[in-house]
Amino acid sequence: MNTFWLKIAGVAVGIFVIIVLVAMFTSGDNQQPAQAERPERTFYDQAEEDKQKFLAKPEAVNAQEQQETQEKETATEPAKPPVRQEPVQLYFKELDEIDKIRAENLLNVAVPGRSIGRLPMTGYNLMMDNCREIIRKWPDSYYAYQAQRLLVDLPERYKKRYRVTEAELDLSRFTKPRPGTKPFTIKESR
Repeated sequence: MNTFWLKIAGVAVGIFVIIVLVAMFTSGDNQQPAQAERPERTFYDQAEEDKQKFLAKPEAVNAQEQQETQEKETATEPAKPPVRQEPVQLYFKELDEIDKIRAENLLNVAVPGRSIGRLPMTGYNLMMDNCREIIRKWPDSYYAYQAQRLLVDLPERYKKRYRVTEAELDLSRFTKPRPGTKPFTIKESR
């Protein structure tokens, strides 16, 4: 009776070994070149990319460029949202020193919150809370623009999960001059 079960166990182990060997020989050659060609991005690489993308400072446009731009805009159709060209001219309200520091601190928490949100078993709560606070307190500032860009870059499933509205995703208002705004040149990375 004992030899019967030993034979069944031996056959099961043999089948398992055959399956493993077949899998190694059939899929092993195809996977190695693909992995060698494309280096894997680590969490730290993605976090550094987020910092460069969302924490870049805008450059003020001089008065002559501003006048030329306004003349061009009045002669053409209404502006559309930026299409990620380098550089892009956008309009922001300048904040006083204290508001600027507060907004900068919130944005400096939101950007790493985006990186942390990519990790398994975490979410984008930290990023969402800070971005929404920036947009609520300083809606026409450069920091609100960056916060909205963070929201636009969220994966669709998280936009639904956190109930991101169309108004939070609309970047087009920054392309048009509004009362109290000044033109700035933004270099957007792809």
